[in-house]
Amino acid sequence: MLTSVGMFGRGGGWGIPIATLQDSLAYAPCCEKRIIMNLHIRPVCNSDVRDLVRLSLLAWAPVFSSFERVLGHNIYTLIWPDWRTSQREAIETVCSDGEKTIVWVAELDGIVVGFLAYELNLKDKTGEVQLLAVHPQYQNLGIGTELNTFALRTMKDSGMTMARVETGGDASHAPARKSYEKAGYTALPLVRYFKDLTET
Repeated sequence: MLTSVGMFGRGGGWGIPIATLQDSLAYAPCCEKRIIMNLHIRPVCNSDVRDLVRLSLLAWAPVFSSFERVLGHNIYTLIWPDWRTSQREAIETVCSDGEKTIVWVAELDGIVVGFLAYELNLKDKTGEVQLLAVHPQYQNLGIGTELNTFALRTMKDSGMTMARVETGGDASHAPARKSYEKAGYTALPLVRYFKDLTET
């Protein structure tokens, strides 16, 4: 398991500044959380893919553990026999599909700390978030919300009239739901059921 965030380093500083303050951290009085302010969001480049795969696998490990607890081992393995491979392939696909998917990378002091990928449906004028991940060591600092807010702004600038995203309703997705709600999304509760037909 990867423990050093230094492996996600990327030089440059050619990102789009979300905010610039003398201090890199500021307190948000409403929630008593430290929010990172010198965050840069920029388009993905080919050299980011390895870093994005690594941080995503770290970020999503608790999610897939939660899925296995909720669904039970049999149903879980029918759906995700090898979640790491399928998620790696999904990230590699969205990062290489510049015509269909738009990917933004969040950097903090040259370190890749998260990303968001979305698609634009020009016919429906709807932007749909496909993937969002923040490195576990940088979660709960507002980075997911900044990525969401940035994506919503760019969707609107592209002529979209609505944005949508789907996420899990289990406990492991609580931070994602909070991030989407802070960015202004309205939740429509849905339930998805599964039945293992291999049981005797």
